[in-house]
Amino acid sequence: MKTVITIARQYGSGGREIGQKLAQRFSVPFYDRELIATAAKRSGWSREILEQADEKAGSNLLYAMIMGNNYPYAENAIASGRLPINDRLFQLQAKLIREAAEAGPCVIVGRCADDILRGKKNVFSVFLRADLTFRKERAVTEYGVQPESAAGWVAKQDKQRSGYYHFYTDEKWGDAENYHLCVDTSSIGISGTEQLIARAVELHENQTGQE
Repeated sequence: MKTVITIARQYGSGGREIGQKLAQRFSVPFYDRELIATAAKRSGWSREILEQADEKAGSNLLYAMIMGNNYPYAENAIASGRLPINDRLFQLQAKLIREAAEAGPCVIVGRCADDILRGKKNVFSVFLRADLTFRKERAVTEYGVQPESAAGWVAKQDKQRSGYYHFYTDEKWGDAENYHLCVDTSSIGISGTEQLIARAVELHENQTGQE
């Protein structure tokens, strides 16, 4: 595989597990929470603090800088500590995502990676959804959410991810126009989705002439 796979996902749809399976299948690096660890090491910030800020929208200042492609100014602002932690984390993660993509094929989950890498020939972007029952069950069994709180927790996480994506990309999270492939994981299962994406990536590479 020569492709960078980005996975955006509804909460509880299995994005992390599917991403890990794809990375194992193709023997490529996998990035999800691993980006937090790298960001903490590079910045010297506390990993715990970064985890609290992860995939949460920040300030209008960084958004304006990003939309205006004023990255040098943004990096200077980050270095000086003038931006909120959410914005500093997003900018650092965006830099790490670009570096990972430049280094070679990999799988990246969340964090607006599809938009950060948009337009690159070797990127294949996926959005994963699932019905509410499937996601509530995974919230309980995989993440330890209390059954009576599952529906509200799933809705809260989706709202947070949607707001984060729109804030930093000015695009609608989950809109099929923004992805190469959208899959309902509750209809074909985790393993089936992983196999489907793997096959789609192979077809994508053939179509775009990657060898």
